[in-house]
Order: sequence, then C-alpha cells, then structure tokens
Amino acid sequence: MYEELQKTLEELHARYLGLTEGKVASYIPELSKADPNWFGIVVVTTDGQVYGVGDRNKYFTIQSISKPFVYGLALEDHGREFVSSKVGVEPSGEAFNAITLDERSKRPHNPMINAGAIALTSIIKGEEASERLNRVLDMFSRYVGTEVYVNMPVFLSERATGHRNRAIAYLMRNFNMIGPDIEATLDLYFQQCAIMMNCTQMAIMAATLANAGVNPLTGVRAIERTYVRDVLSVMYTCGLYDFAGEWACNVGLPAKSGVGGGILAVVPRRMGIGVFSPPLDEHGHSVRGIKVCEELSRRFRLHIFDLLMDA
Repeated sequence: MYEELQKTLEELHARYLGLTEGKVASYIPELSKADPNWFGIVVVTTDGQVYGVGDRNKYFTIQSISKPFVYGLALEDHGREFVSSKVGVEPSGEAFNAITLDERSKRPHNPMINAGAIALTSIIKGEEASERLNRVLDMFSRYVGTEVYVNMPVFLSERATGHRNRAIAYLMRNFNMIGPDIEATLDLYFQQCAIMMNCTQMAIMAATLANAGVNPLTGVRAIERTYVRDVLSVMYTCGLYDFAGEWACNVGLPAKSGVGGGILAVVPRRMGIGVFSPPLDEHGHSVRGIKVCEELSRRFRLHIFDLLMDA
C-alpha cells in the first residue's frame, strides 16, 4: 500500500486544488488573511515514512486541533475520574461554539467543543500562567519532535474578539465547573489555539497517536499509552462536532479539525494523515480536507471497521 501513497496524494492534490467551495474563517480577523489556494497533504506512517505534496511546510494555527492533545495532558495531570467530573464524553450534536451544558451534570458535553476545551484548559497544572503555557508547548513539542510557538497576532485577535468563549466560561463558572480566574484560563485557551504548525507536523502528531503515543520519528513518548484510547475515542465520536456522524460513516477514523484549515486523522497502528486547506464548509471543516480523507479511506480501506474486518 505504501508504494501507492505518494502517487495517490499527488493525484488527489491535483484533483481538488481547483475546488472553490468553502470560505476562509473570518470571525477571528487574523485568520481571514489566509490564502484560499493553500493546500497540503501529508501522511506519516508508524514506521517513520513520510509522504506529502503541496503546501506541506506552510505554517498555520492549529485552532481546535489542539483540543484532543490538551485533553490527553489533563488526563495525565489528574486521571480519568477527576477529568470526567469536569467534562463529559457524549457527542453534543451541536456546533463547536454552542453555549450549552449538560442539563443534569452541568458539565460540558465533551472535550472537543469549546466549552469542554476551556474547562480542561482551566485544570492544566502549573503555579503560574507561564508555567502552564510552557507545559502545553512542551507537550506539543513531544508530539511533533521540534519546538512549537504561539502566533501572537492570532492570539491577540482571538482574545479581542472571543466574547462568545467568555460567555461560555462565565456560564461554567456559574456552576463551579471552572475557577474564578477566567481571563487567565481563556488566555491559555486562546494561546493553545494559536500554536503554529505545518501539515507535516500535524501528520506526525496523528502518527504519534496511531503509534500508541510514541513519536515514530523521534521515539519519544508524547502521552501515556493508557490515555491514547480515551483521546482517540472522543476524536472518533466528537472530533467533527455536528458532522461527526457522517464522518464516522464515510471516513471512519478518529479525527480533529480546526478553523485554520487543518484536519488530522489517525489510522491506529498504521499512519497519521494531515491535510491543510483554509476554505471551510458550513460546519467549520476544511472542504478539501474532507474530500481527501474520504478518498484515502475509500481507496485504502482505512475505515476502522474495514480494518477490523480485514484483520
């Protein structure tokens, strides 16, 4: 299969490069500066092979792609029982920025929506804001194998316009789901969303999860093996929000998207997929990214239930 990958990626890139559907995100002003023609695809296998095409080295902010990885860090910091007392794992069926909590528990529905991600950010360990940010950056560096950094203009743009996220945070504060220092929590949340990566690094992160938490290029463990299952589970059921059901049927892989134009998908024990293209559909997912992942899943029988039946 791997011999066909590079040729397939080149074919899919050529096919979908001319696709003009979707719009670049503009609700965060800095994101509106993205070129809609940027388009990269990378696959990294669990034995360290890298295949790619297009704008694979173009940097962009990962946005909501940060969420499953911060979820993993929260699990390492506190364990499943405490984390589950703060955030559920049920698909919400709603958009990523819905201002809703579970009616009974008052928890956010899952770690992939903004409410859940903000709640998790609030419990990342650290005495001061700088220590907490450095722990988040160090965690991402283990996943990609190089240092990562925050795009300050995007962070400041998100901070200046993030009133809906403030509403979500204050709602959770009302039910004691997060602590009183709301602005510090939101700053860390906006900073994690403004981390810069390229398509290759995104695929390496996905391959690290596919490889049971060990970066296949560096051999460094990025997350405890026991929590990889949790992260992949919520990615599979909740990673694409109100498109998660269609994704599960048509692609069938744990995945996460971001409004910066990235999508990463995990093929357990085999590979990680990263696609970058800024134009988004009505759900906030990369239009070209969805198309590419659907094609790769179909052609190589990557759907998780195909993999189980082929085993």
